[in-house]
Amino acid sequence: MNRRAFLSLSAFTPLAHLLPVYGQMRDPVKQPERELTADLVIFGAGVGGVACAIAAARNGLKVILTEEYDWIGGQLTAQAVPPDEHPWIEEHGSTKTYRAFRTKVRDYYRRAYPLTEDAAKNRLLNPGAGGVSKLCHEPRVALAVLLEMLAPHLTSGRVKLLQPFRAMSAQTDGDTITSVFGRFRTGAPVNLIAPYFADATETGDLLPLAKIEHVTGAESNSDTREPRAPDRAQPDNHQAFTICFAMDHEADKDNTIEKPEGYKQWRDYVPKMTPAWPGNLLSWEMAEPKTLKTRAVGFDPTGPIAKGLNLWTYRRIVAKDNFVDGSGLSDVCLVNWPQNDYWLGNLYGNGKDAWEHQLAGRRLSECLLYWMQTEAPQPGGKKEGWKGLRLRGDVTGTEDGDGLAMAPYIRESRRIKAQFTVTENHVGVDARAKHLSAKPGEFTAEPFKDSVGTGSYRIDLHPSSGGDNYIDVSSLPFQIPLGALIPERVENLLPACKNIGTTHITNGCYRLHPVEWSIGEAVGELVAFCTAKKRVPRQVRKDAKLLLDFQTQLAKAGSDLDWPERIAKTVR
Repeated sequence: MNRRAFLSLSAFTPLAHLLPVYGQMRDPVKQPERELTADLVIFGAGVGGVACAIAAARNGLKVILTEEYDWIGGQLTAQAVPPDEHPWIEEHGSTKTYRAFRTKVRDYYRRAYPLTEDAAKNRLLNPGAGGVSKLCHEPRVALAVLLEMLAPHLTSGRVKLLQPFRAMSAQTDGDTITSVFGRFRTGAPVNLIAPYFADATETGDLLPLAKIEHVTGAESNSDTREPRAPDRAQPDNHQAFTICFAMDHEADKDNTIEKPEGYKQWRDYVPKMTPAWPGNLLSWEMAEPKTLKTRAVGFDPTGPIAKGLNLWTYRRIVAKDNFVDGSGLSDVCLVNWPQNDYWLGNLYGNGKDAWEHQLAGRRLSECLLYWMQTEAPQPGGKKEGWKGLRLRGDVTGTEDGDGLAMAPYIRESRRIKAQFTVTENHVGVDARAKHLSAKPGEFTAEPFKDSVGTGSYRIDLHPSSGGDNYIDVSSLPFQIPLGALIPERVENLLPACKNIGTTHITNGCYRLHPVEWSIGEAVGELVAFCTAKKRVPRQVRKDAKLLLDFQTQLAKAGSDLDWPERIAKTVR
């Protein structure tokens, strides 16, 4: 890495943890190690981590919640990804608490923003009117709402938030984690002790620290019997990550950024994929995920396009038409597209290369913006770009840095080796049709007697670091089995994010916002249940009476454990 890039990264506070000194710092003045105790320590305050903390705290547990970035909220905030949700999310397939979060987001806009009369009255207000979700909103609003939901627990002392903080090592005694040592970004050391720990980090960071059995990348067909699994395991084959960013458009201004390093290489880059990518990555043509045929899309920040998808409105998080004239609010577009997916390396499993790949991913997003400003074809074919496009680091909380999202949007984590692993054969339409000798529409996903939540999304795998193009497979509305949340061996560690017992394939449908929330909330409730009953999670799953009691507790808390029959057979 050259000096300029290093200094740029050093100056960017939310990424300071990526520098080698974060994990190896030597304090100028030796700081005494603090020791903190709780009933539950949660590492990672993303979607699953926050839900886990709320569930545990409302049951009276003392919780320590840690987060390495400046914003809690993960996908919703630091990663700047508007919620990807299924079409029934307003009524089914999540939890009461998740639906409350969504209501609070809409209420926040009604209280704080100059909405038009029609927008204010709209029960299903979509602030950005984006096409990807019924609720496209700004990261800062999600941050405000999550802090509001945590506020009574923080004030009461039931939840203690350590931030920015990162776990560095773990102590174990046989099959039990006894403590986890970590540091604040300042270098201050803390040792955390609890009877239960939850890993809600985006990449399952606690798993290798505590030597918990886990898998990465793609399992082999002989391991999972999945139709789309490769013949041989590919542990280094991970889904692409994305450095998202927000932008608006000022038609009468030139907001062109300085030409980024490596621009020519990215401008001319043609992905090497199997099956083949249709052309240059920086293009308005890409692979259609389902068919892998060439798909042309449009881009116009000034109005509708003649036909097809306008990327400007696809993930738009502020729609000016929702706000009164003279408010000063303009459209804001969130860029999370195939053009800034990064698949040339992984964020874990490759040592120091991990932070170099993250920096390269950030450069790719900068190059995409510069290409859009200077060379991107406009409707009609002129390759003159849109000079008025403006990076909105204020929206992502990074205006004092490079203006991109604080954290990478991570689609695939390390995953525990669990008591039960969800495979394509449990939720994939084609696989189940073959197994049941039935037609789509005649069957549901595999029902799980130990269900602790529900979710729905297509099996959607983005291009990967192993050279795979999209794997996009029809799925059915599914359940989250308790067995997928319990490690094979360790007694007091639970996954509370996308690090549960799924495969490389099924991670593609269990990785979205509402599913992560349901997983985290189930884990918080489980720890509270086990603490009260003086049992461990595997005993709850094994004992029919305990399992029923726990599921009853979840249902009373507002978790959906199954799907209405009219929805359950719907192919997505």
